[in-house]
Amino acid sequence: MDDAMERRIGLLVEPLVREKGLELVNVEYIREGAHWYLRLYIDKDGGVDMDDCSGVSHMVSEMLDQKNPIPQAYMLEVSSPGLERPLKKEEDFIRFQGSLVTVHTTSPFQGYKEFSGNLIGLINDEIVLEYENKRMAIPRALAKKTHLSLDF
Repeated sequence: MDDAMERRIGLLVEPLVREKGLELVNVEYIREGAHWYLRLYIDKDGGVDMDDCSGVSHMVSEMLDQKNPIPQAYMLEVSSPGLERPLKKEEDFIRFQGSLVTVHTTSPFQGYKEFSGNLIGLINDEIVLEYENKRMAIPRALAKKTHLSLDF
């Protein structure tokens, strides 16, 4: 994964995605085997459909061909973030307050690397969850991935 490239592409792509009335949820630039993939995850109220993904793919592909910010060959994929949508932006932590989320940490925190609970919010740069009437505050800097979770 190339974080710097993901940020650069996000800055280039986000205005185009917004122009279509959509939200850019996440950008992944990752090598899998011999191939590089640029994955864009988009969303809107009510969810996205194939037309949304196709439209963004064509617009972004044209822009990236013109600006050529990626030196090697890659495959572009545009899709919905799915049911386990990642939470990355501060707005995500506000929008999904009360939802069940899972936080994966880069290193053990209080003996664990995975935490699930109802999202209270992002407070003082800590992800605050409630589980079984107890609050847990996980430093955001330790969070490798935070995403919505399914409640069975």
